[in-house]
Amino acid sequence: MTDSRDELAHLDAVSALRAFRSLELSPVELLDAVVGRAERVNSWINAFTETLHEEARAEAERAAEAYVRAARSQEPTPPLLGIPLATKEKHNLAGRRIEQGLATHAGRVADSDHPVVERIRQAGGVIHARTTTPEFSCATVTHSAMWGVTRNPWNLDATPGGSSGGAGAALAAGMTTLATASDIAGSTRVPAGFTGTVGYKAPYGRIPGLPPLSGDWYRGDGPMGRTVADTALLASVMSGRHPADHTSWGPQDVPIALPEDPVAALRGVRVGLSVRLGDFPVDPEVEAATLDVVVRLEKAGAVVVPVELPWTSDQVMRTIFAHFGQILGPAMEQESGDVETLAPYAQRFIADARRQAERTSLVESLALDAAMQRDLATAMADVDVLICPTNAVTALDADGDYLDGIDLGGHHHGHYWEAHLTSPFNVANRCPVLSVPSGAAGNGVPTGVQVVGHPFDEEPVFRVAAGIEALVPRTPWPALGR
Repeated sequence: MTDSRDELAHLDAVSALRAFRSLELSPVELLDAVVGRAERVNSWINAFTETLHEEARAEAERAAEAYVRAARSQEPTPPLLGIPLATKEKHNLAGRRIEQGLATHAGRVADSDHPVVERIRQAGGVIHARTTTPEFSCATVTHSAMWGVTRNPWNLDATPGGSSGGAGAALAAGMTTLATASDIAGSTRVPAGFTGTVGYKAPYGRIPGLPPLSGDWYRGDGPMGRTVADTALLASVMSGRHPADHTSWGPQDVPIALPEDPVAALRGVRVGLSVRLGDFPVDPEVEAATLDVVVRLEKAGAVVVPVELPWTSDQVMRTIFAHFGQILGPAMEQESGDVETLAPYAQRFIADARRQAERTSLVESLALDAAMQRDLATAMADVDVLICPTNAVTALDADGDYLDGIDLGGHHHGHYWEAHLTSPFNVANRCPVLSVPSGAAGNGVPTGVQVVGHPFDEEPVFRVAAGIEALVPRTPWPALGR
């Protein structure tokens, strides 16, 4: 039997805002549902580093009062007013700890809000919790000595992915309505794929970050939600030029257009299909789910065009680690102070990045980037968007380190990141990419597909993702213990 409190906790943000404006639902009621759900199930999931319930309830009460006033005056309300939102721990909240899972950062406190946090607060969002990550957000599993193991609500033996694993787990479990994420090799899309949620990697600079690492052209901050519309809503709030980040660009608070009839909007859209992005070893269940999406798209009138990419997973790993060896790896070494205190997966990341940087200069790594970008542009020349799986595997272990690589497709691969098809689009980081659900594997863990757009062209990505969302049947959210 479904608990009505759990149904409310899983209510999407767009529907909640509509109910707030009509005074059919109070922001306090929604926050209480989300907090109550977390109190009942987070012991299984472990998705939060801390909660801010007292402050959040006061904000929700103020939002409820604002909706009553707005109903009388007919004045507009801020775009996220009263919506519960969990922020990734790395997104600074002024006066709160900013530790990134690192023992050497224990007790460190932020002196200002991250740009995306600032914008969420300006938009009326109610920040009630902060979500777990692996150390320095450098893994696609989410566990650390500081915060413990974060588990997937769909299968507690599995990871929700990483590095925004706490965000994906909290959304799927009904412990928040919206969440913030970040992405440098798939850290938004990997957990979206594994948790049946939606994650958006915007074009580089579209969403402001925090200098100096916002200058890394592979990375970006972004939104996660349970629906495409919710994710578009949060993206519109987060996006746009910000004085703190000179790489940021474009307007703020401009809604991302979504079709009224998302299935009809697919007619005539040319969709490129690449199941393996070259030679990535994709699990048969993942491939079957992706091809099921293709059948549904074709029945809706989309034109699906198989495309070939000459990439190899070895080439992708060499390219990205040459880049990481120039920026992120040295930053991690500098920030940690003592590499020996880091988790094994973080030590392995630094070692791999250092090794590749010793072999490949920055100029050579730019040439590697350019080669992959040219291949993608050629493959997408005759299509509006490209689709491919988000993750190549049906699950990773919740507490796995994968220091010795991973067995995929009957072969051993040197790096477990080859279990994800996300990092090529950080190399091609001007491309907008959404991960949306495509089904579920036999182990209960969701599968996802990525919708990849041409550089800076966001609207087709959201249009096709909304169509896929409308076509793929949604399974009930995990009950957890009942």
